[in-house]
Amino acid sequence: MGYMSNELDKNNQQIDTGAAIRNGKEIMLQAFNWESHKHDWWRNLEKKVSDISKSGFTSAWLPPPTHSFAPEGYLPQNLYSLNSSYGSENMLKALLNKLKTHKVRPMADIVINHRVGTTKGHGGMYNRYDGIPLAWDEHAVTACTGGKGNKSTGDNFNGVPNIDHTQHFVRKDITNWLQWLRNDVGFQDFRFDFARGYSAKYVKEYIESAKPIFSVGEYWDSCNYKGSYLEYNQDSHRQRIINWIDSTGQLAAAFDFTTKGILQEAVKGEFWRLRDPQGKPPGVIGWWPSRAVTFLDNHDTGSTQAHWPFPSHHIMEGYTYILTHPGIPSVFYDHFYDWGSSIHDQIVKLIDIRKGQGINSRSSIKILEAQQNLYAAIIGDKISMKIGDGSTRVRWYVALDSRLADLAISSQCEFFSSYRFNTCCCSKVVGEGLTRADCADACLKYNHCSLKRGVGEESLLL
Repeated sequence: MGYMSNELDKNNQQIDTGAAIRNGKEIMLQAFNWESHKHDWWRNLEKKVSDISKSGFTSAWLPPPTHSFAPEGYLPQNLYSLNSSYGSENMLKALLNKLKTHKVRPMADIVINHRVGTTKGHGGMYNRYDGIPLAWDEHAVTACTGGKGNKSTGDNFNGVPNIDHTQHFVRKDITNWLQWLRNDVGFQDFRFDFARGYSAKYVKEYIESAKPIFSVGEYWDSCNYKGSYLEYNQDSHRQRIINWIDSTGQLAAAFDFTTKGILQEAVKGEFWRLRDPQGKPPGVIGWWPSRAVTFLDNHDTGSTQAHWPFPSHHIMEGYTYILTHPGIPSVFYDHFYDWGSSIHDQIVKLIDIRKGQGINSRSSIKILEAQQNLYAAIIGDKISMKIGDGSTRVRWYVALDSRLADLAISSQCEFFSSYRFNTCCCSKVVGEGLTRADCADACLKYNHCSLKRGVGEESLLL
């Protein structure tokens, strides 16, 4: 596979050599949306920490914690002030402590591509930072965005002075700030905003210096389209994300925008999109799953901005996919807390299944069907799942042990699924009946032991 530079394992997948991704069992919660700054957010989240932990999340991605020119936090100014529109410094630290007490790692949103100045400098632009910590002058700003620094090493974020990471004094100051967030403030994980804006080699340097437990970058550019039609082949799109990950020294994961783009078209009745010509998942999870953070929406694509939203009536199909598949799944706050208790509880159930069956970012996957109205796959030889209203004839038997169950979720009110609970090697059926649900066309079967393919009493999907 010429598209990746490092050694491949026997399954033709990238071998993990980075120190940042540890056991592949991460499950993230994006714990905010675009409007969260209006709602006393640190205090609001503190009340939810117990539920976040109990639900199985390992990391909670928080909005930018420092003072910002805009209330959402993405136009930072005074990086050492922790009093923001989300709450006070004391409230933030109380939240971080509570998260860590409940074994949920707090993730800081690191916005270091650009910074709003305090006073006018070169060209009459606000590109000086007088009167606040990190009192840079125009040499800290790229020449492309009105400063006296060097050319940008990435894409420009228009309308705001972009930080020149080629300057040694800038990198030293940013490193010290990141170490302060990590060691003094109490953040454990980092999310790098607008990672296209500066070279990934600087992300590598910052991670090596600040040593977050887990890091992920937002490398978001457009998928391949013909007009408004999403092309089947998205290899060049996922390759750009792969290249960014590789350039961080494999120390950072990246959000799998390729999978998002494909999945949100597939659930509309184009499930053939979910298998590439090599029989693998078509996103970053098909090439480097241990570095791919899968998600349906975030504060940009969904929420009130809705720049690229996942189809709302297919949300549970989407979560059935990402929470059973390889990669590092991330759940969006709105879906988990604002879309009703049914969605919340079904997501928790899927997380329970993922954890209970030992599915992780590197789990094997066998795609059985990828047709117009059917997608079916076996993950880790432990979970068989299906989305769509098509049927498959593959049959299974339980090889070792007992408890077998089905999870059926359907957007069709008349969708039913049978279930059977068995004891030792299916020798005795101790319960059977029907299940019914009405929230997304998806079906999942799992067991608490290993499954082997063959002909037996239980069909793969019901």
